[in-house]
Amino acid sequence: MTTSFTLHDLPKEERPRERLVKFGEDALSVQELLQLILGRGIAGESVTVTAQKLLTTFGSLSKLGEASLDELSQIKGIGLAKATQIKAVFQIHQRLLNPPKEFSNKELANPKNVYAYVRGQVKDYRKEHFILICLNTRCHPIATISIGTLTSNLVHPREVFSEAIRNYAVSVIFVHNHPSGNTEPSDEDITITKRLVEAGKLLGIAVNDHIIISQTGYFSFKEKGLI
Repeated sequence: MTTSFTLHDLPKEERPRERLVKFGEDALSVQELLQLILGRGIAGESVTVTAQKLLTTFGSLSKLGEASLDELSQIKGIGLAKATQIKAVFQIHQRLLNPPKEFSNKELANPKNVYAYVRGQVKDYRKEHFILICLNTRCHPIATISIGTLTSNLVHPREVFSEAIRNYAVSVIFVHNHPSGNTEPSDEDITITKRLVEAGKLLGIAVNDHIIISQTGYFSFKEKGLI
């Protein structure tokens, strides 16, 4: 019977964990850091090979960070569990660079303020990213949550409003970016927004706006009469 390869199959002095303890995290290569995150390979393939395949497939660490769960899961040796581990690590890094402005006293009552509030969080995204802003009765943000890519498969009312309910939101604002720079909504953007608005009505959580942003401007569904 074949068994999976783990870091313990390496000579002790070559194991990333031991090297990190002895020399510090700066001494480890990106591949070694990925090995620590993955922890275990699969039957017939060491975790070293799996980590290298990730880097080879996506070409760079930044592109690996932008990969979706589906894209990661397609790599042999990376199931859904490991894919979520990888996404979690990159999200922690993103939040360190751009800390969510939770419990801010800034009122988000108009799209201009919203644009200023979230622009820094999505300015480096090369793919569309959907963000949920939960608001209190004074339109102050109480949580800013990154949901994922704006597609009908991934942005489902159940996931979106479960986060709103968890954070005791009175109302919400949706934001997503268009890396192309064109902020005009697609047909799918409009369809998903209508579905989310209707779901919000059933739950008693108002959708104040859906704003599409780019580096140079924004499009407000509310301003255009689409909400």
